[in-house]
Amino acid sequence: MTAKRLQNITESATLRISNLASELKSQGKDIISFSLGEPDFTTPAHIIEAAKASLERGETHYTPSPGIPELRRAIAEKLKKDNKIETKPGNIIVTPGAKQAIFEVMLSVLQEGDEAILFDPAWVSYDPCVKLAGARTVWAPTRRDHGFTPVDIGDFITKKTKLIVINSPCNPTGGVYGRETLKEIADISIDKNIFVLSDEIYEKIIYDREHISIGSIDGMQDLTITVNGFSKAYAMTGWRLGYVSAPKEVYEQMLKLHSHSVSQATSFVQYAGLAALQGDQKPVAVMVREFKRRRNLLVRGLNKLGIKCARPDGAFYAFADVSEYGSGEAIAELLLNKAFVATTPGSAFGSAGNDFIRISYATSQERIKEALRRMEAVL
Repeated sequence: MTAKRLQNITESATLRISNLASELKSQGKDIISFSLGEPDFTTPAHIIEAAKASLERGETHYTPSPGIPELRRAIAEKLKKDNKIETKPGNIIVTPGAKQAIFEVMLSVLQEGDEAILFDPAWVSYDPCVKLAGARTVWAPTRRDHGFTPVDIGDFITKKTKLIVINSPCNPTGGVYGRETLKEIADISIDKNIFVLSDEIYEKIIYDREHISIGSIDGMQDLTITVNGFSKAYAMTGWRLGYVSAPKEVYEQMLKLHSHSVSQATSFVQYAGLAALQGDQKPVAVMVREFKRRRNLLVRGLNKLGIKCARPDGAFYAFADVSEYGSGEAIAELLLNKAFVATTPGSAFGSAGNDFIRISYATSQERIKEALRRMEAVL
């Protein structure tokens, strides 16, 4: 009685673990949650005030479907200044979260019989979006000893390849792609006329590395679809605000889907996003410094426990090899039920993650120390 297109789609593993943790918490258990990719900081005050001011001005009505002009202009300026991407407001759609932008890209670019390249491991929602578009995911390997960067990319390209998806800094590994890797992907894209979806939601959360946008590479302007948002850098997960910059032919198809589904991003939230881009950026730097301290604390602690964990260069995830103790799924279940520490099994991100768990260190140093104590006791 239900649509076949959803029968092979599973619920988000990160949300499923979060729901299980919430259930245990409701039973009175003290759960330390390392499962969700959500900064534990409060949204900066000037952003909150901008939303309040927008409400007080009565900006509670429909906006243009692709977003308010002021925000689209600010996004275009930001992409040019920060990312060296030449784009225009007329190529930008403001979305209710970056996830919605990714969903719209997949349905606008892919169709039955097409293939999309994902680098294994990859964020949990890419593959379901590919499937919902009727296409097939081709998993390409990464080198775990080199920050989970792709290898032998060209071996996985076929005549059916329509899209390559990159995510740098990466969820779940925290890996950051350097210029050499991006140039290799760009050369393939240009040579084979393949679109690249670049998910750059973690661009501001990066440690001792440079973020490079593939859309800034010569020849990639008409082949790159850049997705970003406000959730991670500005601690605005619940506000649901993202955006996409796309070549005109992709933009036009996305706008059809956007206008017939979500219509627009929330009006007063868009004004908050404008304040985020144009206001004080110091809160972002403060958050990143704290994330770096947490990263160092967690990685040192995991390695002392015999859990092999490389130091991630970006985002706020540690991708930890627990094979000395068991599979990622078994250890994630053990830690949740015995240590009351919620992590995500690496298998949720692709077969390359079978021996891993993903740990989000978007929580306080004290809770990280307590989690390490509990993990030591159980393991």
